Amino acid sequence: MTPRLGISCSIQLSYDRDGSNLHKNHIFLKTFEEICIRLKNNFSFLLGELLISWLRIFRFHSIIGDDFIKKPSWALNMSHVIAVINQKGGVGKTTTAVNLATALAAIGKNVLVLDLDPQGNATTGFGIQKGRGLQSSYGVLLGLVDPKEVAQETYVDGLSVISSTIDLSAAEIELFSQKDRDSKLKRSIAHLEYDYVLIDCPPGFGLININALNASNKIIIPLQCEFYALEGLAQLFNTIQSVRNTINKDLIVSGILLTMYDRRNSLSSVIANDVRSHFGNLVFNTVIPRNVKISEASSYGKPIILHDIKSMGAISYIELAREFLNRELA
Repeated sequence: MTPRLGISCSIQLSYDRDGSNLHKNHIFLKTFEEICIRLKNNFSFLLGELLISWLRIFRFHSIIGDDFIKKPSWALNMSHVIAVINQKGGVGKTTTAVNLATALAAIGKNVLVLDLDPQGNATTGFGIQKGRGLQSSYGVLLGLVDPKEVAQETYVDGLSVISSTIDLSAAEIELFSQKDRDSKLKRSIAHLEYDYVLIDCPPGFGLININALNASNKIIIPLQCEFYALEGLAQLFNTIQSVRNTINKDLIVSGILLTMYDRRNSLSSVIANDVRSHFGNLVFNTVIPRNVKISEASSYGKPIILHDIKSMGAISYIELAREFLNRELA
């Protein structure tokens, strides 16, 4: 069984609040990191890797601070269910779900990632085997299994995943003939006891995503900083409004997240400015850059925060977590 990483720690670091430059000023951390590297190279690869991963979480906890450690009153009796959705593929939905979930768990939140994409990238993003048959998000979506029984713990303390399966590809057809086809998921996860449930949604506007929107109370929309990514945004908001008007009046958009921003490309700046001018404060201030370390982390089955906390991708997702929680507590 893969060891889980505890993330409670009390030693603080000094840091720049804008997340652009991390400063390690405690000699313990430097010595500890050197010991970890020596263990990894000369004694025990597994132990060294485990300690290094723990140290990255330790630093992250110090970076984001203690402001959000206490559980807010609205989280005492219910889960906040957040759909990470965009009808277009390849815009950073899975990357956002994986890394935001990790960031929330790292500051003491109890988090579940529900992988509803048949491709299962959020599942493999945590180094977990894809599910089979009903023992997966497929069974949860159809209301045939208890989600508590199929949730798998990850190596990050407080973070669990309900894995995807290719069987989800057939769920649209199976749901179509059922009377309660748009509320199956909502009923299935209604009694989960997590602070946050993040749903990684597939591309498109099928019944899987309608179920995800009905089961959620908030939405995060990752938007790639490219022209084609804008084309379906109006249709997405029309779908969201339709869901509000018919089956989930409490659904709100938490924010639009600009992803894959390339500052060397003037088009990225044009797209970002256009989105901000149109949607205003609905757009997160945080922008996720195009960063090779993010793709690299996925290939290792790790969130970017554990893979390389000093990378621009990790720093950006840390800032997203801070901004997201600021909006939650506002």
